[in-house]
Parts: sequence; C-alpha cells; structure tokens
Amino acid sequence: MGGGPVWAGEWVAERLGVGLEGEGLRDLLGLALRRNPKRAHLLVSRVLGKHVPERPRWILGAGARLGERVRELLGGPEAARCVVLGFAETATGLGHSVADGIGDIPVLHSTRRRVPGVEPAGGFEEEHSHATSHLLLPEDPGLLGGEGPLVLVDDELSTGRTVRNTIAALHAHRPRDRYVVAALVDTRAPADAASLEKFAADLGTRIQVVALATGRVRLPEGVLERGRELVASYGDGPAAATQQGTTGAAGAPAPVRRVDLGWPEGLPDGGRHGFGPRERHRLEEALPGMAARVLAGLASAGLDLSGPGDTRPGAPASARGASAPAASARGTDRGVPSARAEPSPPRVLVLGNEELMYAPLRLAAELERRVQGAAGIRFSTTTRSPVLAVDAPGYAIRSALCFPAHDRPRSSANAVADTIADADTNAVADTDKVAVADDDPGVRYAYNVAGQGFDAVVAVVDSEGDTPELHAPGGLLDQLTACAPHVLLTVVPAYAPGAPSARPLAEPLRGPAFSSYAPEDVAWLLRDLSGVELEAPTEEREEAIQSGGAHYAESLPVEYQPSVEYQRLFHSALEGSAERIACAVGAVTETVLAERGPRPVLVSLARAGTPVGILMRRWAQRAHGLDLPHYAVSIVRGRGIDTNALRYLAAHHDPADVVFVDGWTGKGAITRELAEALAAYPEFNPELAVLADPGSCVRTYGTREDFLIPSACLNSTVSGLISRTVLRPGLIGPDDFHGAKFYRELAGSDLSLRFLEAVTARFDAVRERAAQDAAALADADRTPTWEGWRAVERISESFGIGDANLIKPGVGETTRVLLRRVPWRVLARRGAGADLDHVRLLAGQRGVPVEETDDLPYTCVGLIHPRYTRGATGADGKAAR
Repeated sequence: MGGGPVWAGEWVAERLGVGLEGEGLRDLLGLALRRNPKRAHLLVSRVLGKHVPERPRWILGAGARLGERVRELLGGPEAARCVVLGFAETATGLGHSVADGIGDIPVLHSTRRRVPGVEPAGGFEEEHSHATSHLLLPEDPGLLGGEGPLVLVDDELSTGRTVRNTIAALHAHRPRDRYVVAALVDTRAPADAASLEKFAADLGTRIQVVALATGRVRLPEGVLERGRELVASYGDGPAAATQQGTTGAAGAPAPVRRVDLGWPEGLPDGGRHGFGPRERHRLEEALPGMAARVLAGLASAGLDLSGPGDTRPGAPASARGASAPAASARGTDRGVPSARAEPSPPRVLVLGNEELMYAPLRLAAELERRVQGAAGIRFSTTTRSPVLAVDAPGYAIRSALCFPAHDRPRSSANAVADTIADADTNAVADTDKVAVADDDPGVRYAYNVAGQGFDAVVAVVDSEGDTPELHAPGGLLDQLTACAPHVLLTVVPAYAPGAPSARPLAEPLRGPAFSSYAPEDVAWLLRDLSGVELEAPTEEREEAIQSGGAHYAESLPVEYQPSVEYQRLFHSALEGSAERIACAVGAVTETVLAERGPRPVLVSLARAGTPVGILMRRWAQRAHGLDLPHYAVSIVRGRGIDTNALRYLAAHHDPADVVFVDGWTGKGAITRELAEALAAYPEFNPELAVLADPGSCVRTYGTREDFLIPSACLNSTVSGLISRTVLRPGLIGPDDFHGAKFYRELAGSDLSLRFLEAVTARFDAVRERAAQDAAALADADRTPTWEGWRAVERISESFGIGDANLIKPGVGETTRVLLRRVPWRVLARRGAGADLDHVRLLAGQRGVPVEETDDLPYTCVGLIHPRYTRGATGADGKAAR
C-alpha cells in the first residue's frame, strides 16, 4: 500500500463490502460496526463531536455552515421566523450550531430524559436507533406553535423514516406550510427521497432537504447478518477500556479536580426545554470567564496552557466560518488521532455528556481560542450507542470506555454496575479488539478516549449526572483517570422549568440579633451563618479562586483589623467627606422619589449597598416624613441575585416599587450581573441606584465623582458587623436565602453607627444643595457611557492581564483589593490628593507599588495579581498593619 493516510472506513469496507459513494462523504465520515439488530454499520462523523474527538472550531464550523445553507434556502424573512429542532442524542449540539448559522432564532432538541413535573408537548420514534423514543419538553408551549418554518436537524439522513415520524406527529398538532431537514450528510436512496416527497404531498406541505454532502451508502446483500457475525466474533461482554497507564508519582491515578464554572444562575444547560437568543447571548458573555476557570484549574494541576493569543475576557468566541481541511477530515492511518508523535503541544479533551453537547462544545471552542495553539483542544461526547471498538488502522472507533449510567435512579444503576464489574471492565483489553455489549439503558460509552495520548480530560456533566455512580470505582471518572494524567470535572446545573418552591421562606433577620444596626434600619434577607467557620487566609483564598477550585462567595476573607494609624485615617476621611456624602445621598434619594414613585421599596445589595440604603431611608424620613421599607439582599458575581429573596419581595411588595441600591460602581460588573439576573424576572426593574457612579454604568446616582467613601475603608466594622455574603453548596439549600455572618465579637471596634451619624448630621446643611443637584440631574443626559469598562479593557490589554475580574477600578474597589485579595499594583491618577492617603498606607504595608498615570477616568485602579503564585507580591497572607 502507499504511504498516504488510510480512510477511517477501510476496515469495514474490506470486510463487509460497505462503501460510500458521493463527493465529500469520505471527508466527513468513517465507518464502524454497531451492536444493533436493525443496522450493521455506523456512519462515524468527524465533525459531529460525538464519537471522534476533533477540533471544536471545526465541529461548530460544520454546523454553522449547514445553518447558513438553511438561511440561503429560506431567505432572510423566513429564516428569522423559523425554529430549529435537533434530534437527541447525537444532534443536540448540531441543532444549536445550525441555529447559530441561521441567526438569532430559538432551538429545541428532543430528549430521552423524563423531567419530573414537565409534561411532554409531543414525541416520536426513531426506528433504527438503539433507543427509539424521543420526547419534546419545551418550557414555552408556544415554541412549536409558530407559523414560521420548522428546521429539523440530524447528523445523517439515511432513509427519512425518523423525519417522517417527527413531522407526522408535529403536523397533526400544528400544521405548517414548510419544513426543512438539515443534515451533515444525505445518503438516501432514490426511493427514500421519493417517499419523503409523497409524504409531504399527502400532508399538503413542503419538505426541503439541505446537507453538507450527498451520496449513497452501498450495502451488499446479507450485510446485516455478516455484520452480526463479525461483531459476535469479537465477543459478547461489555467493553474494557483500551487504556494507557497514566498514574501519579505514587503509582496511583491522579485525583479528579472539580472546577466551578461559575455557570450563570437560571441559564438553561441546553435546548432540552428551549434555548433562545437571550440564552445564547448570556452563554457567550459567560464563556470567557468559564474558560479562564478551566485553564486555571489545569494550571493548578500542573498543565499550563497559556497561549500567546488575545485572551481579553470581552473578545468574542468565534463559532462560525471555520472548516476542517479535507485531509484532516479523512483521518489518518490510525483512523482517529492517536498518541501524539511529538511531546508538545499537550492534548486536552473536553468530554461532553450524552445530550449535553452544546455548552461543553462552546467551552471547548473558547479554550481553543484562548490557548492559540499552545495546546491541542479536542471535543467529543459520551453516548448510549453500543459500537464495536477495534484498534486497527482504517477503523473509526479505536477504543471504548464502558461505564454505568450516572443519571439513572439508584436502584437500576446498582445492577448495571454489578454487571460491568463482573465483566472486569477495568482490565486492560486486547488492544486489537474490544467488544461492546448489547445496548443496556444503564450502560454508557466514551469512544476514542483511551489510548489517544490526552494529557488532560475535562469532563462536563450536568447536575443530574453528578451522582455517586459518576465517582464510583469503574465509573466514568475512575476510567478517565487511567486515560490521562489530569482529569477535571465541571458540573453545569441541570435546568428544569417550573414554578419556584412553594415552601415558606424564612423571615428577615434584624438587629440587634443580626447586625449592629437598629431593627428599623434594615431587614436582612439572609441566612445567619455565624456559627460556621468560613474564613481562609488571603493567600490560600486567592489561590483557590484563581485556580478555579472555589468561587469567591464560598469562603470569607479574614476580617481586617485596622491599626491605630489606619483608624486615624478613617476618622479624618469621614470628617472630610461626610458633607459630600450627605449631598450625594440627598441627590440620589430625591431622584428615586421623583422617578420611581413616592413610596419605593429600597433593596440594598449587601453589604456595600446597605449603609447607603440606610442613609437613603433616613433622608426620605427627615426630608419628607416617609418611612420606607429597606431590605438587604445578596448578589454574587457569576451566580446572580438571590432568587429566594426575590420571591420574598414579590410576596410582600409590588415588584415595580423595588429599587435596588448599591454604594458605588467600579467597572459595572454588578450592574450587569443585576440586569442579567433580573432578565428572568421582568416584574422587577433592573435599574440600580448608587451613591457614586465613576464608571458611568448607571443613570440613577448622586455623583459621578470618584472619591473616598469611608465605608469602603473597612469591612464589617462599618457595615453593621456583617460579613460579605456566602453562597456555598451544602450550606445554602434551595429554599434558603444566601448566607452571611454576624461578627458580634468585633463590637468593640464597630464604627457602623459612627459613619451613619456623621453623614446624617450633615443632612440639614446640604438639603438645598442636594435638591439643586437632583434638579440638575433630572435635566441632564444621564445615559451610561460605560467609560469605566472601556478603561478596564485598555488596562487589561496594556498589562496582559486577560481577566477583567482582576481589575478593580475606583477608590472603593481598590481599597477592597488591598484589604481582601492579593494585590499586584495600584494605578493612581496623577495629582490625586487626600482621597488616596489610606490607599497609599495599605499599599505600603502590603509591599505593593503605586504607579501614577494621566489617563484614568478613576482616581485609582487596583490590580489583583493576574498570575497568582505563592511567591507573588503581597502574597504573605498577613493582614495589613
């Protein structure tokens, strides 16, 4: 034979006479043998992201190109009205990427998972499949009831039976004029194409087909029986992994590391219940941060994939226009990429889970974009499909992992685990032949993972699959640790439609039992965690956060105890700024009363917003005799607002009266977080009212000056002795408010009331000026310019930071960096005066340089160390003195 690559279907073609006829089919497909009595062969797609690990941008690019062909067929107006329906399990991700190629349209995929409390809107049968029944579970019953075209997406169109079954079921419920079937390959025989045309005519509708490649599968007579015999010759037991031994230094597999993605609260994990443009945009905004967490987790495990490309968090992830070269799509003489010939770059597999394809695929694509060639990122998914694995050139499925399903009821899962254990699943199989058992609904598979030379596997499952079976001996994670030196686990919350819990919520907490504030000052919609040890040294906490091993809201910094010198600075700053703060309090309160109604419900974002909310309440009381309700609630970056707090507010007040309050804006991250979190609760107004808006992020503010607000100088001792809020699994249940601690033991150092009294004492003196400022604001163009966010992006690029979350603009945020995090440096506007005295003091105590510059819209900007190590500047974990 010649020295060129062997097509990844040659093995089957030689033994069974199966052939592919048609331009482009061999570029996209290989061949393998099924363990399925209805069909002998399996068309193995190289651009589907299911059985063959491949580059994410090629997978997404293939789907997007297919979507572009649909858009060309329909034309712009019709394309904008269509809905995409992808088929489980292989085409769930493909359906999403086709929708991406068409435009901003909704996508739904069928499912084989029943979701308690969700009534199916329909279903259909896939006759040739190993698991035939499909359910349709849209959250919005009207999703499939529109008048536009319905686009049905599958990886292959072989006979058209599944399409006919689906359209028959849907058309009986909601007739429509036009359907489009989009498939990567169309291999129908002429008789099957004619049957679909007749079927459409009988229904009185139009069914059109688009594909990336068209041709025929040549099946000789008797191929089904010969295929069964060939499969049987490789044995009947469950598959054992074709493994490479990859153990740690002590000879045992390295432990699995869990990485918190920071998945946005309420964002669906995929199209099982529908996924629209808003969800897609939310996912795209979150992807850079999620990829950064995975890269940090890999780096923490010892695999540094830092690439030379643009890693700014705002840079978009491209999922369109990329295509695999034909030679790569054909495969190599090994059929799939095997152990790499060179020691670098490292290879990383992102492994999705059955129907959970799109979210992990987009994550893999973002990783690929960020590393820019510093690593080979590949993507594939586990599956229910039983396929014969043969480690031979020219065969598309070279290895198989067989493991118990980990999203099943416990009773049946145990039996499956016993079956696999009896077959000695963990033994290393003969590398030339691995047989896969007859399909069992409790058995799952991962193909072309073992023996492929991956340096790391990032397993992505949903929370329904994060079960003991996943972690058990012989389970998926256990087997992956024998396939790669590093295994990371990320869990996406499984989205389930339905009403919130009907369990009653706890009553708000009030001082003096919780906080040093008076009971009428604020009602805390929080859970008291005062008896829980949550504090961690600064060094350890920063390392955990940046490595992706923990979210910042899962622990607390050790409370900073100020020195005598620092306390003197606080009192001096308070004396010098109290009048300016009082005027800003008056201006923002008057603006709220004028624009949001005469009796707003103040809801401060704990904890920086709480002193401001109390001051606004006191202004309304003194200036207008109003006794406004005031609550404090938790919002967590990357996790959203406390939805149980929203439930409480909606049950006790008109949501339209709620005004969210914070102390100041930095770059606007919390402003965006609030707007994003409330998108699912349109009854609440997401507009945020703040004392100071130096970043130009909101339209309701008292001032846009960046000056020292003394409440930013301290932690709990100027915030009612309350910690920052906590959201940690195991501590906060589904019906709990987010948590916080009350530091009663710090009562001797408490300055919370001193701060309030100093500002309140200036109210009468500034009342006229505050009214004038409010009137001027009413006439001004207060449209946010997001100038601060742009400044952050410039700083990120200039310093090569690559993560906007590590840049904290403004006096208040810079102070927080110096008190709570591992600071790297401080940028200060040249000529800034006494407002930065405390910043300079803290920076000197932490050994952090303060660099003056001329082009800041803020008085100063604090930078958290972007490449955190234990040797980083200021990483001694000691409190400033």
